[in-house]
Amino acid sequence: MHITLCILTRNERPCVEIVFPQLPKPGPESGFDAIVVIDGGSTDGTKEYFEERGIPVLGQSRRGRGHAFQIAFDEVDSDAYIFFSPDGNEDPKDLPKFRPLLEQGFDLVIASRMMAGAKNEEDDQFLKLRKWANNAFNIGANLCFRRKGTFVTDSINGYRAITREAARTLALDAPDYTIEYQMTMRAFKHKLSIAEFPTIEYPRVAGDTQAQSIPTGVRFIKAFWHELRGA
Repeated sequence: MHITLCILTRNERPCVEIVFPQLPKPGPESGFDAIVVIDGGSTDGTKEYFEERGIPVLGQSRRGRGHAFQIAFDEVDSDAYIFFSPDGNEDPKDLPKFRPLLEQGFDLVIASRMMAGAKNEEDDQFLKLRKWANNAFNIGANLCFRRKGTFVTDSINGYRAITREAARTLALDAPDYTIEYQMTMRAFKHKLSIAEFPTIEYPRVAGDTQAQSIPTGVRFIKAFWHELRGA
């Protein structure tokens, strides 16, 4: 099975300089066979950083995380894709954990921040607003769309892998940060096999998140309603 690591970027040069050197090189032990960067129009040198190191960079014609996923599915020839955001939240040491599950036949593999053995970035805080919101969306997805299999604990997390065949089956079209949520809900609908493993979510290593909580939450509500109406 050929697996490609898809690094999603937009103006993340300070984070990339810290995180990218921590990634394993492509090979049997790394969990992936190739790397490609999908860039949403960086102006801070992010694109040039990868190009200088010989990493292929695919540019987006329009902004949006969902569009980046579409580019991967349309332009990257691979049996499966691991999606990785180089902001420090996602643990590079978890990359080798995706391959065994994909090779066992799972269609979708999610690094969960919510299951036993995992840690969410807010777990040490008294108020865990983002975590509670994520859990609410997660419960809704499981209750309304899950047809078989075990309860999925983290339907939203972007640190995940999907096979090419599954991506084609799901016909994903969300343009933004709701792409992973749509992916999970549609995987439930189509009775695809989903696996999870626990991960630790770390704080960003530099800069601020580009996703604002309230507008992003509203988009997730709309995405849930859209899938519910089409269920």
